[in-house]
Amino acid sequence: MRHNKKFNHLSRKKAHRDSLLANMTVSLLMHKRIFTTLAKAKALRVYAEPLINRAKNDTMNNRRVVFAYLQNKEAVKELFNEIAQKIAERPGGYTRILKTGNRLGDNAKTCFIELVDYNEAMLKDSKKSEGKKTRRSRGKKASAEAPAAPAEEKSAE
Repeated sequence: MRHNKKFNHLSRKKAHRDSLLANMTVSLLMHKRIFTTLAKAKALRVYAEPLINRAKNDTMNNRRVVFAYLQNKEAVKELFNEIAQKIAERPGGYTRILKTGNRLGDNAKTCFIELVDYNEAMLKDSKKSEGKKTRRSRGKKASAEAPAAPAEEKSAE
């Protein structure tokens, strides 16, 4: 039977796992990017994204609920004041996981997990790609072959 197997327990008891995820969420909110194992990053995404989503609506109750999870005043201030403004229009998907390979000591899969709106390099790339729009025609092969023949004839003359 698969009872209680829906999420990764990370080889920890519940209290230890909750502390780990809360501390990692605080680090993610404060530093905007952290380096960890893939399993922890996937568990962190499930833990942190509902808290980030709650920050869109800045009420006293939402602040208290987030503080109950994180137990860190500075992280709650950062989340509700700065991060919430950047993610206001985003409907979800506030974090991104970038795989970085395997760790040397134990060959564990490692990755970066970061807040999507804070990676300047990827934001610059997306702005460049938005400016360039290509049109695709239906008959690509036919149109490519037809102009090639007259151009060769003109160059031969």
